[in-house]
Amino acid sequence: MSRTHRLFQLMSALRRLPPPATARQLAEETGVSERTLYRDIDALRGIGAVIDGEAGFGYTLIEDAHLPPLGFHDEELEALVLGLREVRAVGDPALAQAAETALAKLRARLPQSQAHRLQHAVLNAHRFFPPPKPTIDTRVLRQACWEERVVGFDYSDKSGHFTRREVKPLSIVFFQSSHCLLAWCLLRQDFRAFRLDRMDRLEPSEQSFRPQRVPLLRDYMAQLKAEKARLDAEGAPSWD
Repeated sequence: MSRTHRLFQLMSALRRLPPPATARQLAEETGVSERTLYRDIDALRGIGAVIDGEAGFGYTLIEDAHLPPLGFHDEELEALVLGLREVRAVGDPALAQAAETALAKLRARLPQSQAHRLQHAVLNAHRFFPPPKPTIDTRVLRQACWEERVVGFDYSDKSGHFTRREVKPLSIVFFQSSHCLLAWCLLRQDFRAFRLDRMDRLEPSEQSFRPQRVPLLRDYMAQLKAEKARLDAEGAPSWD
């Protein structure tokens, strides 16, 4: 690991850990000895980071001098906190961790008065029944969506029947209580939604469907909205 990368890790740990963070905690986070950790703290201070504390008492990141304080209205800040906490509550494991890290970075870059407001925000998000965890690597699936590459996977329907699918992945959404992939299914030649907790053996291919993702997704969302309007008109239960 390069020293530059290690210093970035140390800054991230200082933002994320409850202050004051001990030298032992920070050394474990960056994979170095405590002696090296003290030198890294001095290096960060030397390039402008304001870090309060010393050996035996712990360290607190007061200010990252490389980035100006962010300016948010109080309600904007509440909205950001609520959104990130909702991701932390319902997101897949990778996104939940990313939301936690984003909150720590945001808190570190705000003026002190707003950092306090962020830490003790009125709004919160909690799920007594968290969604089922995806059974595939969602990061791989998200990347395939961005790169507009066909993916294959085994899929189990609600009856437990398995099929092998190849699809054009369009978007990942949270419907009611589970994460779903919206896609164009090459087997059915139609739009389909697949629950991520029923997918297995995800395999991205080299087959590209660029630049179809955006128009396909637009068509699928229009179809879903039309179906919801029809159900509302008929007085039938809807997925909203």
